[in-house]
Amino acid sequence: MSLTLYGLKNCDTCKKALKALEGAGQSVTFVDIRAEADLPAKVPTWLDATGPDLLINRRSTTWRNLSEAERETDPQALLIAHPTLIKRPVIETGDAVHVGWTKAVEVALS
Repeated sequence: MSLTLYGLKNCDTCKKALKALEGAGQSVTFVDIRAEADLPAKVPTWLDATGPDLLINRRSTTWRNLSEAERETDPQALLIAHPTLIKRPVIETGDAVHVGWTKAVEVALS
């Protein structure tokens, strides 16, 4: 199974997920969510698969720095405008989308 991991190069969780997946023998393609990802195409798919509650990182500095009005905007527009609000990593397995690096995600992909 070929996986695509969307994240940030300096994100410790993304590094940990990438290392674990490669260590489990998975073929992983890393895509930088800020520099390389086609967010207008990806974000709607991710939102459909996971919903905004799972995809939006409401504990991030970016979220805390948004005004109430900005927080109330359309989730799709918000995530495209502020890629660091996307909870990381986002891992695509072809037909499934996994968000975060939890034990459940690790078991599902190993």
